[in-house]
Amino acid sequence: MRRQQIEHDEAALTNGHRPQLKADTPLAQLERTAPVVPRIPAQRTDPAGVRRPDEPAAAMSVSVVIPAWNEAANIERVLQGLTRFDDILLVDAFSSDGTLEAARRARPDVRVLQRPPRGKGDALRAGFAEARGDVIVIMDADGSMDPAEVDVFLAVLAMGFDLVKGSRLACGGGSHDLTRVRSLGNAALCRVANVLFQTRWTDLCYGFLAFRRSCLPQLALTADGFEIECQILGHAALAGLRIAEVPSVEMNRWNGDSHLRASRDGTRVLHAMLAARFAPRPKRVAAALRPPTH
Repeated sequence: MRRQQIEHDEAALTNGHRPQLKADTPLAQLERTAPVVPRIPAQRTDPAGVRRPDEPAAAMSVSVVIPAWNEAANIERVLQGLTRFDDILLVDAFSSDGTLEAARRARPDVRVLQRPPRGKGDALRAGFAEARGDVIVIMDADGSMDPAEVDVFLAVLAMGFDLVKGSRLACGGGSHDLTRVRSLGNAALCRVANVLFQTRWTDLCYGFLAFRRSCLPQLALTADGFEIECQILGHAALAGLRIAEVPSVEMNRWNGDSHLRASRDGTRVLHAMLAARFAPRPKRVAAALRPPTH
């Protein structure tokens, strides 16, 4: 009789009706009469086209790529927050303030790549090429990104997503560093990106990202400056990668001044988005395969 009641209630829910329960129905009986919904494991398609279920976040190895240019006053504290990760790549633009010495004090095992100061994108692409982990995490060297949030990114990737982006404007996110000019510019560029790539992002110009290293060929990255972040997102959307957005809180940089220039870099971001959207994919891939300039 009880089984018939459960089947009746499940049919009622399916048809948009709720079973009628008395006010004095015991909690245990309510639990027994609730329909059982089977859990369906998250599935994903990797770049080889093979579907596989979700995987524990602890099973994924991580490479954290940090571009730096004269961040000696900040880098030590940043690295101290990343002690649980084994592969840290610091891409240094020949800093003159002791950034490398400070980094090695905090993490003697840090891997250092030195590049001329050609821009954030150039530094990140060099770091991506040397990364060893299953997942690549991008962080800034100024202390504005909380290392504790990396665990959230990894948990979402483990659910089957290919790329996770932080958002300062999603519910639960925030920023202590976003000026009014940068906020207006970011909002305008984000609206353009959502139209171009048919997405619903809330934040665009924020570089706290994590993605599967196996997706790098599909990203076909070529950018040299701050526009690298929007190029990653645009190319990921065009490639059909599974993208998730999670709330993130951006803090003030601990010391020094930002290298970002709102007008100049905003123009580069817009140009990168238009190029990503309208350039044929073979052209994008060919540009990404050009030998790097040393």
